[in-house]
Amino acid sequence: MKKIILPLNIVNQILAHAQCESEKEVCGLVGEQGGSITTVYPVQNISIEPESLFKMDAKAQIDAMRSMRDKGEQLYAIYHSHLHSAAYPSVTDVNEAQYPDVVYLIISLSTGGVLKLCAYRLKDGEIDVLGVVANS
Repeated sequence: MKKIILPLNIVNQILAHAQCESEKEVCGLVGEQGGSITTVYPVQNISIEPESLFKMDAKAQIDAMRSMRDKGEQLYAIYHSHLHSAAYPSVTDVNEAQYPDVVYLIISLSTGGVLKLCAYRLKDGEIDVLGVVANS
């Protein structure tokens, strides 16, 4: 299994976002620069069913991508949470994946009080499981 290493502060920011808005799926982007994962960009979920689906606000997503470009960053990961299911891509997640070269991070809040973060690559309907190591 391939592994990715995420800085602990990035993991903490993503998990905090999921916990702070635990009544709906959260979503966002993660930027990297020169091989270092640098910035979390929370993006508002505008889905009409935010408790079970996420849809990034297009303007906020464009603003985040613009900020990345202005900082010399590239898109490293897309993250979202699952409120009532495992940290594993749903059929919808797989079907709607548009960035085959980025990491997809999924946070599960249905784990009895302990959040779970898992990573994947989603390409051509295939799910490639990645191990996650948090590094301080």
